[in-house]
Amino acid sequence: MRIEIWADPVCPWAYIGRRRLDRALKGRAEGAAEVVWRPYRIDPTAPTVSEPIDEVMRDPFVEESLRACGPEPTEEGELVRVSELAEVEGIEGDWGAAWRANSHDAHRLLVLAEEEGGADLQDTVAERILRAHFVEGRDIADHTVLSAIATDAGFIRGGERMAAGDGDRRVRELLLTGKAEGVRTSPTFVVHGMSLSGAQAPALMADFLAEAALRRPRELPEEVARLRRCEALLTRRDPLGALELLQPLLEEHGSDRSVRLLAARAYFHSAQLGRARRLLEELVAQGSDDAYAHLLMGHTLRRQGERELAEPYLRLAAVMDPALA
Repeated sequence: MRIEIWADPVCPWAYIGRRRLDRALKGRAEGAAEVVWRPYRIDPTAPTVSEPIDEVMRDPFVEESLRACGPEPTEEGELVRVSELAEVEGIEGDWGAAWRANSHDAHRLLVLAEEEGGADLQDTVAERILRAHFVEGRDIADHTVLSAIATDAGFIRGGERMAAGDGDRRVRELLLTGKAEGVRTSPTFVVHGMSLSGAQAPALMADFLAEAALRRPRELPEEVARLRRCEALLTRRDPLGALELLQPLLEEHGSDRSVRLLAARAYFHSAQLGRARRLLEELVAQGSDDAYAHLLMGHTLRRQGERELAEPYLRLAAVMDPALA
């Protein structure tokens, strides 16, 4: 069973959630599980150069997402310090992050570790990153720190590959994939298309894993899955993200009508009207019975101020499909 953990290594619940997952897995009789880390950013505005966390948390305008990674209420309604929960989960040492760190490069190291040595190496690197941030007070945005973590974990080429800029595009794509698939918090556990948000109690996690194990979702070809994610990003009003995720399909399947129409929609919704118009002119010429292409062409021309040119397309779209009127 493959378990994806969508998480940010600067979120304490990612560390606690990973330990609770271990406890949930111990009682399973269905064989080994593969744990894979996927990127999520709770603080995408974090500066390139890390800041002391004490100063940041005293700022009344600090990002709410940072405050969200704080204590959780108990059943009695009292707040429990995260350090106490960490101790319960066997995380030894003095608890407390020292830096507000930009986690992008830590995510790069994690995707590169998976490429280099698979899920086991990646999980080992993740453990060391989390410990460095929350127990050792190290700056996990510092390449020297990340290189040392990689070497300690057995990922000898980690520092070299990070220095070369590797993994950047993969992280950006995965962040968009998570957004398209509805990941909204760190950590989120995903198994067979089912998701569980937050560092839940081990018993609840075990129930989730048992239910997810019974599912066997239909595996879609990668091209189809990517196209659906792009559509989801458009639905979530992220046309630029959709275009970025769509780029490999445009490069490999640029003649496919559905790919080109989706690109035209993304261009339109990101106000790249010239590009949208050029694509739509080709699509309308090649598919005169495509009502939606006519409709989008009409709206594109309208936004360009070409109302007289737009009207015939809009009228024809309404005739072909009255629902578009």
